Amino acid sequence: MAGKQTFGRIEPGYEAAEMTFIDHDGFFLVSNSSSFALGFNPTTDKTLFLLVIMHMNSQKIIWSANRGNPVGNSDKFIFDENGNVLLQKGGSSIWSLNTSGKGVSAVELQDTGNLVLLGKDKSVIWESFSHPTDTLLSSQDFTQGMKLESDTDSNNLTYFLEIKSGDMFLSAGYETPQPYWSMGKESLKTINQDGGDVFRASLEDNSWNIYDESKVLLWQFTFASDSNPNVTWIAVLGSDGIINFYNLQMDGSGSKKIPNDPCRTPESCGAYFVCSGQGKCQCPPSLSGYTNCQPEVNSPCEKSKKLVNPGDGLSYVPLEFLSASLKTDLEGCKSSCLGNCSCVASFYDNSTKNCFLLDNIGSFEDSQQGSGLMSFVKVLDDGDGSSEDSGSSGKGFPRKKNFPESPKDGGSSEEDNFLESLSGMPIRFTYKELQIMMEEGKLHDILDSQLVIDIEKDERALAAVKIALWCIQEDMHLRPSMAKVVQMLEGLSPVSKPPISSPLGMRLYSNVFKSMSEGGTSSGPSDCNSDAFLSAVRLSGPR
Repeated sequence: MAGKQTFGRIEPGYEAAEMTFIDHDGFFLVSNSSSFALGFNPTTDKTLFLLVIMHMNSQKIIWSANRGNPVGNSDKFIFDENGNVLLQKGGSSIWSLNTSGKGVSAVELQDTGNLVLLGKDKSVIWESFSHPTDTLLSSQDFTQGMKLESDTDSNNLTYFLEIKSGDMFLSAGYETPQPYWSMGKESLKTINQDGGDVFRASLEDNSWNIYDESKVLLWQFTFASDSNPNVTWIAVLGSDGIINFYNLQMDGSGSKKIPNDPCRTPESCGAYFVCSGQGKCQCPPSLSGYTNCQPEVNSPCEKSKKLVNPGDGLSYVPLEFLSASLKTDLEGCKSSCLGNCSCVASFYDNSTKNCFLLDNIGSFEDSQQGSGLMSFVKVLDDGDGSSEDSGSSGKGFPRKKNFPESPKDGGSSEEDNFLESLSGMPIRFTYKELQIMMEEGKLHDILDSQLVIDIEKDERALAAVKIALWCIQEDMHLRPSMAKVVQMLEGLSPVSKPPISSPLGMRLYSNVFKSMSEGGTSSGPSDCNSDAFLSAVRLSGPR
C-alpha cells in the first residue's frame, strides 16, 4: 500500500520505507512550503538509499543521516512511541538520535530546511542545523564545536571545516590532519574588525559573515556580486576539498570558491604531483619512473629507504598552518625522516632551520617566486648506487656532495657526455647547494682541498662565493660590474646576501672559486657580463 506524504511534522509511532513511498520518489515528510523534503534518495547503486533532506526545486541534498551506510528499499525510518528517531537496516539500528525518554513530541521539517525534534513545550531537543554533513544553508549558524565534512574522494580521503583556535580552518583528513586554508589568511575577505576570535559563521545574503562570541562582526567573505536577501544560498564542501556556493532559487553559483586557487588544496593533482598555474598537473622528473608518480612506500618501516628531491621551487600548502616538527640543520632533518617509520616526506626551511616531517603527502605547489624550502620524499632504496637524496639520472659532471637536483637536470646532452669524459674536470654545484653550504658554514666542501686558507678567520672565501652567485644572476641588471667585483674582492665594498635562486646559476665550477679565493682578479673573467662568462654559464647551466 502506497504511503501518503505528510506536511510539516510527524508524531511518535511513525514508520516509513522507500518502497512504501515509491510514488513520491521515496520522500515522506515535506515542509509546509514544499521547498524541502525528508526521504530516501538512491545512491549510484540505485538499489541502496540514503536518508536525506533535499531542496526539491534544485534537487540538491543538504543533509544526510547515513552517509557511507546506505539501506535497502524495505528498511525503515522509525519515530517510535518513546520519542527516539532511528534508521534500521536488516532490522538493526544503524543510525539513532538516542532521544528516548527526552519528551520528544514531534519531528518537524521547517521551511528553512532544518529538521527539528520538538518537546511538548515546543522546545528544540535536536536539530539538523546543529549537525551538518557537507552543506550549510542561509540562516544556519556554524559554530565552534561543529564540523562540516565532505564525501570521500577516490582515495577515501575526506575534508572538513571547523572553528578552532580563534579561526575557521579547512583541513585534509589524513591520519594527522593537515590544514590548508583559514579565513584569517583569506586575502579576499573584508575586514570589519580584526583581532577577535572566531566563534560563529553565517551565510547572510551574498556573503559569509564571521562573528566572535559576542556577535561582533569580524570578517565578511563576499562570494557573489548580486545582493538579494530573499535568496537562499548554500555552501557545499566537495570531495575535492573546495567550498562552492550555490543559489537554490536560481540554480546559480557564486563567483568565488574557497580556496579560490585550485592548487591550494592538498590533493589538487593527487599525491606527489606538482600543481601549477590554474590546476596544471605534472609528475616531478625524479618520480616519473614510478607508476602513476607513486613511490612504493606503503610499508615505510620495511626495507631500505632513501630520500629524493622532487624539485626546486616547490611548496606545500599545509606548511603555512603546521608547526615545525623540530629545529635542526638540513642533514638532521633528512636523518629524522629516514629514521621515522611514519615519515613519508620532509621539508626544510634553511632560513628558520624549521624541519617538517609528514606522515602523508598530497600535491606540491609550484611556487613562482621560490618557496625557500628543500623538499624530500621517501622511496625504496633499490640499491642502484644513487645518492641518498639525488633525484637525477646520474648523468653529468662529478659532484662534490649529494644534494637534490634541479628539476631541469634530469637528462644528458652531447656537452655532458663530452665533458664527463675529460679527466680532471672540476666539481660542479647547484646554486641552491652553494647557498646552503655557504649559510651552514661548510665552505670546506666547496674550495679546492689543496688551497691553504683558514676559513674560520679569512672571510675572503665566503665573500668569493657570494660574489660568484651575484655574477650569475638571471637578471642582467642584478650582476655587478667588474669594477664593483674588484671592490668587493678587495674588501672596499660590502658583499650582500644574493637572492634565493637563479636559474642561470645552477652550475658553478670549483676552479672559479679557487681563483677568486686567491684574491686576484686577473685569473677570473674580465667581467661578469662578458661573452666568455656567459658561454661558461651556458655550458654548465640547466638543460
